[in-house]
Amino acid sequence: MVLSNHLAFLVINILLIAIALGLFVPVAVLFIECTAALLPSRSKIGNVQTPRPRTAVLVPAHNEESGISATLQTLVPQLTERDRLIVIADNCTDRTAEIARTFGATAIERQDLERRGKGYALDYGLQFIEADPPDVVVVVDADCIVHQETIEQITRVTAALGQPVQATYLMAQPANPSPKDSVSALAFMVKNLVRLRGLARLGLPCLLTGTGMAFPWSVIREAPLASGNIVEDMQLGLDLAIAGYTTVFCSEAKVTGLLPQQQQVAKGQRTRWEHGHLQTLLTQVPQLLKASLSQKRFDLFALALDMCVPPLSLLVMLWLAATGLALLAGALGATWIPGVLLGIEGLLLLLSIVTAWAKFGRADLPVQALLAVPFYILWKIPLYLAFLVRPQTKWIRTQRDAVDASES
Repeated sequence: MVLSNHLAFLVINILLIAIALGLFVPVAVLFIECTAALLPSRSKIGNVQTPRPRTAVLVPAHNEESGISATLQTLVPQLTERDRLIVIADNCTDRTAEIARTFGATAIERQDLERRGKGYALDYGLQFIEADPPDVVVVVDADCIVHQETIEQITRVTAALGQPVQATYLMAQPANPSPKDSVSALAFMVKNLVRLRGLARLGLPCLLTGTGMAFPWSVIREAPLASGNIVEDMQLGLDLAIAGYTTVFCSEAKVTGLLPQQQQVAKGQRTRWEHGHLQTLLTQVPQLLKASLSQKRFDLFALALDMCVPPLSLLVMLWLAATGLALLAGALGATWIPGVLLGIEGLLLLLSIVTAWAKFGRADLPVQALLAVPFYILWKIPLYLAFLVRPQTKWIRTQRDAVDASES
């Protein structure tokens, strides 16, 4: 009986230590990225003096008549006579194409109910401009605000470096935000600004985040875009990185979307983003590690580590569950080593979130947003349980709220 209990505790100890060490990797990566974001910038990437390249702006759109006007209002003034604005009205049943033409955009219409999604729309747009290719291709979603000089900055940088460039992509809160909206905006800021800024300060590449992206024509024309991947931008960034074209973060450029006001719509949007993130994490991290070894490239290893960080709420949820198990096991007689490790990880998590908020989000997000974090995590539990039972694999368009062009 004594031997049996000893073996049981040994197994429990090994399992809990393995869990604690496994969680240490994403927690440490998050902490390093958030801490590095506080470092001063050595150079202003957005201020390169390369001549403005001839640019084609592609705007994939599916039934976006409610918000595309605001997007185009912020885009058109940033274009020169040498640039082209192409709206891809993809499987639209509304006035998206008609509205786009009133702004002087070239609207091309695509109908293919079997092959749906942003990847297919972008591939169609690239085929359209292939006969007279630009120097740089910019991709902007049809539901966001492109802030002043963003197109100028990202096109110059990508022309100078010959690499993809990602602008800062943040989410604005709706008119009457709930605490959940504030936490969601905070999580989005940590993912798309703080962590990317930290990687840039360390001289490392980042992932594409979905809109405000610029590519050299020679790079994007060879990219495998035609797919229904629900996080096609993240996958595109990984494919290009492995091919030798890592993404550069241009924090000076900025694009802003709007969090959905309706709870069911917000849930659907988060489900697509986070299920896609988790699927990509599970399938692509091994590919990145393999490519890092075969190509002897540290930048791919750094991307693999960055990919290992799950959505922030899920990371906190996993840490809470592991900590609860470690404390219970310790109280029953198991070793306290996992509890100590998880305690250190909890401190690093707390420092990462609070530091990111204090430096980058305090002006826009009240301190009450931090107090709402536990409720936000509870709201996300069904989303992650759904991933275990029936993960979302097909692209589903998020319903839109009206976009306000005055935000730029």
